[in-house]
Amino acid sequence: MSAVDKPHPEPEERWDADRDETEAERLDRNWSSILQELRVTQTGVQLLTGFLLTLPFQARFTQLDGPMRTVYLVTVACSIGATVLLVAPVGMHRVLFRRHRLDAIVSASHACAISGLVLLGLALVGVGVVVFDTVVGRTGAWIMGGATLAAFVTFWFLIPLPLRRRTDRSY
Repeated sequence: MSAVDKPHPEPEERWDADRDETEAERLDRNWSSILQELRVTQTGVQLLTGFLLTLPFQARFTQLDGPMRTVYLVTVACSIGATVLLVAPVGMHRVLFRRHRLDAIVSASHACAISGLVLLGLALVGVGVVVFDTVVGRTGAWIMGGATLAAFVTFWFLIPLPLRRRTDRSY
């Protein structure tokens, strides 16, 4: 397992070692941080999913050809999957409430959030492709899809991942 894949840094690697907090306080802080991040994404992904679920009932939906219907269905599946994963930590918390398993909730919620973000990014790519195909045509659709995918991968992963490896803490 590489340093990037570790769920928690080793004690000697802890960037927050100067915090005077117990393990329970650290878990509470991490849980609060995850909840704040999920609040940002949950509303957006739920609105996106709701929007996508209404499209087949619109008159122009029948104009989508076979490939775009496939893109649409994959997009809906990604959006539903993202919704499930980004809301899952709330359900896990309810099931494990008062069971002293905040460590498991924080760890599982982290995995759900990462997976949910990947599916959300793919859903955004699909939405861009379907909308641009309808408005400007197939070439514009694939350009938009590629640009959206590149932006999502760059800003959500390629920029932050190297920052996880940095040992310089002066920033």
